[in-house]
Amino acid sequence: MTKRTRVLLWTDTPAPYLDAISAAGLAERVTVDTLPRNETPSAQRHAGTEVLVAWRSPPGILAELAGLRWVQAMTAGVDSWLRLPDLRPGVTLTCARGTHRESMPENILGALFHLTKPFAAIVEDQKTRTWTSRIAESLNGRTLGILGLGAIGQDLARLAAMLGMRVIGTKRVPADLPGVAEVYPPERTDAVLADSDFVLLLLPATPATENFIDAGRLALMKPTAWLLNFGRGHLVVDDDLIAAVEGRRIAGAMLDVFRQEPLPREHPFWGTPGIIVLPHVGGMHPERDRTVARLFVDNLRRFLDGEPLTEIVDRAVGY
Repeated sequence: MTKRTRVLLWTDTPAPYLDAISAAGLAERVTVDTLPRNETPSAQRHAGTEVLVAWRSPPGILAELAGLRWVQAMTAGVDSWLRLPDLRPGVTLTCARGTHRESMPENILGALFHLTKPFAAIVEDQKTRTWTSRIAESLNGRTLGILGLGAIGQDLARLAAMLGMRVIGTKRVPADLPGVAEVYPPERTDAVLADSDFVLLLLPATPATENFIDAGRLALMKPTAWLLNFGRGHLVVDDDLIAAVEGRRIAGAMLDVFRQEPLPREHPFWGTPGIIVLPHVGGMHPERDRTVARLFVDNLRRFLDGEPLTEIVDRAVGY
């Protein structure tokens, strides 16, 4: 009898992954263990695990899984995985890159509409039965600068261009992209900052992007420009952003990601006028587990058949 590959689903929502494994006809080739996120894998119970599917792992856990060969992160960002001292070089790490494409572009467009349309203020007016004439700003003709023109940035660029926005941005390897007027290398970030009415951060968390938006780069932005961070919290120097907003050196910021989540109640972002705090809503959607499960099962088939996996993380570059 052929030995089954042991898979550990370390998640509170294993059903979509179990369904996908069954639908792909792989159930007879694997043994699947499930574990809630608030429990911890142990060497005694999970020493034979070869494949781990999880959101994240605290230090020390992977060392207990002596047979581990592949980790499927349930997120696109993998900075927490790469910081683990026990993620052995021989363990393949893949990410859920691309699984935010159903929701992230729409949510970022929603953020742009929130910043330019007076609907939130109108809802507040209604509470006091107050009729206030308000004028919506136009996105047509405004410049959206996207730092990090990956899959999500490219999808957003096409949508924004349909609204009449001029889109510019940076990409590690510049190339012509639909809906993007100018694609710059990362070394030309300053040009994007200076020319944009809205600066959107979609960069990964790597040593090169740590504290990427600091006082110097904020000073390059227009005083009427907004900063939107839907990438990683570590991209922004918090104190520098607060100073720029309070000093009216930029119009404000909308933030969906933070260095610590949930954002602590005592963090000054909460009380800084001009900074809008979102509870990390950008990439989530009701069917996301099923989307990640499809990606995982495609890779699981490859893994079982000895084929190259997709969405492998390059540890040297950090994503």
